[in-house]
Amino acid sequence: METLQTASAKLFIGFDIHKRSWKVHCSTDLFAGKSFSMPPDALQL
Repeated sequence: METLQTASAKLFIGFDIHKRSWKVHCSTDLFAGKSFSMPPDALQL
């Protein structure tokens, strides 16, 4: 029997932007996701 995917997972990305650092959280509707901090640099993002 062949399994067919009937729906696509949705990706959610949240940003908490401050002068000295950015916090990013990525998750989907299927799993909780991951958070990380990074320097405020658009090229690095």
